[in-house]
Amino acid sequence: MTSARWRSLDGSGLDHVTLAIDAERVVARGVVIGEQKGVRYGVYYRVDLDPLWRVREVALGAADGRGLHLLSDGQGHWATGQGAPLPQFDGCFDVDLSATPFTNTPPIRRNAWKTGERAELRMVYVPFDSFEPFVDGQIYTCLEPGRRFLYEAADGSFTSELTIDEHGLVVDYPSLFAREP
Repeated sequence: MTSARWRSLDGSGLDHVTLAIDAERVVARGVVIGEQKGVRYGVYYRVDLDPLWRVREVALGAADGRGLHLLSDGQGHWATGQGAPLPQFDGCFDVDLSATPFTNTPPIRRNAWKTGERAELRMVYVPFDSFEPFVDGQIYTCLEPGRRFLYEAADGSFTSELTIDEHGLVVDYPSLFAREP
């Protein structure tokens, strides 16, 4: 088991995640408290991944009773927790949960990166103020394998240099999150 804790640099939130990794799967369980667009939230999340760090299931529950359950086949196809197809997410291999830097880990861990290598990804982005997922384009560029990555929003609205640890977990996410000791 590995765990990490981050605080949001705007002072509005805290995230704690625990990873259980074995030969058959990776399970991330986390709790986030914070605020987005004036809406306070408390969210429990579970992200199940296969051994290659491909998302297979996402379950979210909020303190106010809201929830979201998504399934993925690991090949870029998504469905509701009841199995109804979600074709709007075709081609998305990852999920990005808005208030946790944990979801930067799967795309980093899944690839054997070389310096300068770049990957453009389509993500299922879930904002915690609404729980209404949508497709978001993101770009990762390896600056130093196993240590530093440039993260960019595909629309050019945001960039940040991420420092990661030996588990692929974010240590420093300038302007958004800082890892707690």
